[in-house]
Amino acid sequence: MKRVQEILFRNIWFLLPLFLLTACGDVHRSSSGASQVGSFRPNYARNFRVESFDGYKVVEMVNPWDTARLLHRYVLVDRDAELPDGLPEGELLRVPLQRVAVYSSVHCGMLEELDRADCIAGVCEPEYIALDFVQDGLKKGTIVNLGIAVSPDLERVVAAAPEAILVSPFENAGYGRIEKMGIPIVECADYMESTPLGRAEWIRLMGLFFGAENRADSLFGHTVAVYDSLRNLAVKAPIKPTVITERKYGAAWYVPGGNSYIGVLLRDAGADYLWHDDTQTGSVPLSFETVFERGQAADFWLFKYNAPNEMTYETLQSEYEPYRRFAAFEKRNIFVCNTGTVPYYEEMPLHPDRILRDLIRIFHPELLPEGKLRYYQKLKDE
Repeated sequence: MKRVQEILFRNIWFLLPLFLLTACGDVHRSSSGASQVGSFRPNYARNFRVESFDGYKVVEMVNPWDTARLLHRYVLVDRDAELPDGLPEGELLRVPLQRVAVYSSVHCGMLEELDRADCIAGVCEPEYIALDFVQDGLKKGTIVNLGIAVSPDLERVVAAAPEAILVSPFENAGYGRIEKMGIPIVECADYMESTPLGRAEWIRLMGLFFGAENRADSLFGHTVAVYDSLRNLAVKAPIKPTVITERKYGAAWYVPGGNSYIGVLLRDAGADYLWHDDTQTGSVPLSFETVFERGQAADFWLFKYNAPNEMTYETLQSEYEPYRRFAAFEKRNIFVCNTGTVPYYEEMPLHPDRILRDLIRIFHPELLPEGKLRYYQKLKDE
C-alpha cells in the first residue's frame, strides 16, 4: 500500500481566461466517494493534471516516458484542516509545505520566484547552484549541504528535517536508501516538457504545493505574454540564419532534437536550426563528422559550458582542433554561455522569454537594438 503524504491547496487559480486551467463543469464522485468539484488541465504542460474534491486535491504526474501510465499521485490537504475520511491512494501532503530538501537548482530558483526561498532546508550539489541566497544560506547554516543527488548524506537529510524532497526523476531510476526514510518524494518532471511554455507552467503546480497559487499564476501569465510578444517580433525577420548548438562531449556531439525545448526556442527566435526536421524531443548523439557535414557552413554556433575562466577561440581550438574548420569559427560568430557565472539553468525553466530575447538579439539584432545579452556573449579571441 502506497505511503500517504500531506500537501495543501488553498485557492483555485484566479487568472485571466487565457491563463486559467480549463475547468470541467460535471460533478462526480471519486473512488473514495468524495464529490469532485473540478478538473483542471494546464494550457501548455503535458505531464501533470489536478482534480479538486471536497476537502482535498489530487495531483497526478504523468510518466513522461510512458504517457499511458502515472509517475506519481499526490493527495493535497490543507495542513490546518482535519484529514477527510476515505482519501484515495497516493502520497498525502499537508500544504503549504514549509520545509523541503531540493535536489535541483531549477526548483530552488522556482521557490525564490514564489517568495518561498525560506522553505529550503537543504540542497544537493550546491557547487552547481548559481543562486546567492542558497550560497548565503549554506554559509550561515540555514541551508544544509546534502551531498550528491544520486546518493545524499542521510545524516544530513535527517538534520535538515524536510517535510518533502523535491527531485527531478529519471526513467526507471530509484532513490536508494532515501526512499526508506518515509519522507515524501515529489517527482518534478518539468524538464521533460518539450516546449518552453509547457515547462514554465510547472510554476503553477509548485504554487499549489507552497500556497502561492496567485503569485504563480501572475508570474506565468507575464511569461506567456512576453514570450508571445517576442515570438511575434521574430516572425518579422526577413532572413533566418542557420545555427548549430553545443559541442563534442567525449565521442559524441549531442544536438537538441528538432522538437526539443531548445529546438523550439531556436525556431521561435527566427533561426533555421539545422536539425529542425528531426522529430525527437531530447538530445541526439551524433559523430563529429555528421555534425560537421551538415553544420560546417552554419551562420552561428551557440553552446554552453561551465568553467571558472572564460573560454576563448584559442582554448576552444585547443580542446579539439577541427573546430576551427566551422564557418562560424572562422567568421567569429560563436556565442557562449558560461553557466558557472550566470543563472542560465536556474532562470530558464520559468523565464524562457529571457532566453528567447537573447537569441533574437544574436540572430536579429536589428529587431532589439537596445539592451544587452543576459546569458550569452560573443566568444573572445583572447
